[in-house]
Amino acid sequence: MIEHKTKTKRGRPSAYRKEFAEQARLMCLLGAIDEDLAGLFSVTTTTIDNWKNGHPEFLGALKAGKREADEKVAESLFGRALGYSHPEEKIFCGKDGDITRAATTKHYPPDTTACIFWLKNRQRDLWRDQQDHNLQGDAMPGVIRMPEKCKSVEEWTKKAAKYKRTRGEKDD
Repeated sequence: MIEHKTKTKRGRPSAYRKEFAEQARLMCLLGAIDEDLAGLFSVTTTTIDNWKNGHPEFLGALKAGKREADEKVAESLFGRALGYSHPEEKIFCGKDGDITRAATTKHYPPDTTACIFWLKNRQRDLWRDQQDHNLQGDAMPGVIRMPEKCKSVEEWTKKAAKYKRTRGEKDD
């Protein structure tokens, strides 16, 4: 008869506690990343990864907190890109010391940097900085490419004229 031994767990017991899930969610709402969580719980990032794999409620809490924080930032970025307004109270002090309060609307114009950031991330193919430099042959007719750096505008002009002549084109 073959006896089956029950496996015993090796290593020390996990320091994970159920309340860590809610604490981690709240920290993620504040922008915490895994390294921050490791510091909060006095463990390594590997332990955080192990907790994510072994405790579905912990992983779910992290995802929920990060998703909610990302949504708030995206909404704020979108508002900055388009411009926005909000109610505000102005407080004035007159010459005689009287304080006057006035309800106003504060306007913020669209922010070009926010627009560019948004477009570069949402429409990468149209707005990316990186250009495709792997062009072969006459992929761009009429564009003069210099194989070496020129020290001055005059040198570049001479090389451009020479280049045009080798292609049978007339100088400007």
